[in-house]
Amino acid sequence: MITVSTDKSKLDVPFIQHFLKDIYWAAGRTIEEVQRTIDASVCFGIYLDDKQIGFARVITDYVVFAYVMDVFITEEHQGKGYSSILIEKMMNEPLLNEIKIWRLATTDAHFLYEKFGFKALDHPEKMMEKVIK
Repeated sequence: MITVSTDKSKLDVPFIQHFLKDIYWAAGRTIEEVQRTIDASVCFGIYLDDKQIGFARVITDYVVFAYVMDVFITEEHQGKGYSSILIEKMMNEPLLNEIKIWRLATTDAHFLYEKFGFKALDHPEKMMEKVIK
């Protein structure tokens, strides 16, 4: 049985860190850093028979803006529609229902997010970033 929960006490932080430490967008992130990101975010764990198989988090002010980060489903559970279940739950979370602007960055999952209304920026020339390495 698949369930999605925002209960942070259910999250398997070592599991999350183990996945993120080797993925391109979070390479090298320590368990302490993962815990800090969890503490500062609305988090979604996805579970198969109570075992965590994926994760997503949202950074938000709860009214105007939300940024989706660290979305993943473990490799052995990919291709079964679980990421769509996770994103659908996130987009319908009552805590987040007032948000006007949602953003995210992806290299290879455009097809997933497009199903939920995400699209390329209308005016990417207005966006700026500062990256500290």
